[in-house]
Amino acid sequence: MDKIDWKNSLGNKVREKLSEPYEGLPIDEPKFNFYYLNPNAFSGFMKQSRNIIWFVNNHLNEFELMENPFAKPQIVIKSSFEDNELHKFYFEENIKLILNSILHNEKKEKLRRIKKSYSKSKDLEKRFGIKLKYPSAYKTVKDTSNFIWIQKNISKGHMNIISYSISKNYLKAFTDKTIIRIRDSIGKLYVPGRLKGSYMITEKAYKPFFYKTKKENKLLYITKGTWEVYNDFMAGPFINFFIEDLNNNRWVVIEGFTFAPSTKKRDYMFELETILNTIEF
Repeated sequence: MDKIDWKNSLGNKVREKLSEPYEGLPIDEPKFNFYYLNPNAFSGFMKQSRNIIWFVNNHLNEFELMENPFAKPQIVIKSSFEDNELHKFYFEENIKLILNSILHNEKKEKLRRIKKSYSKSKDLEKRFGIKLKYPSAYKTVKDTSNFIWIQKNISKGHMNIISYSISKNYLKAFTDKTIIRIRDSIGKLYVPGRLKGSYMITEKAYKPFFYKTKKENKLLYITKGTWEVYNDFMAGPFINFFIEDLNNNRWVVIEGFTFAPSTKKRDYMFELETILNTIEF
């Protein structure tokens, strides 16, 4: 958009809406990094950015979402109106579409990169009858009769995927508190901390985000929050998938969590969430 618009109410509205935090992180980070570009520089290589929101002042009075107009994969949202009040109105009216389209495009790009080096491990398939698409940098570090722990080392910590199953006969009632109670008991059994008697639990100071949806036509509960280690100073974000598997009278659980002290964690959790969403039975 024009520089004068970026400095005034239209720019303020765009910054406000694009700065929404990524859910479940211990310290707020925005869902996306975004950058201002003067229209005079919007040509050549700059038109090949993966996600573009383009404000044009004219009399077309239309709001468009275009796929791959200048590059691939690419989303371009073009707002063509004669004044900033109309730009702001249609931008706000379509903000969910804008955010979801960019998020979907970023997931496609993340999967494209993951596909370059898929792990050939069959551990999850043999143990639980599920498949996940994840990079070969992730290695199985623990495999018991009903628990698998897969880990990838990063520069200042590690990224983790764990999976286990729970018999439906074991759960008479199911609530948000059930998920937390089970993940805390699993942490105590299988995810120790650095000190004797320490283990992973759900952070008690922050209420997690809970969602109910479906995956492969199976009931799915998604929990996003932060974990901590009982009796130790370790913490980080997690995302948990609790999936109903009626064919086998069980719940299958897969979870991703990150330990990366003193570094931003959004991109790590985005990778883990993208991996968890590839689950197949």
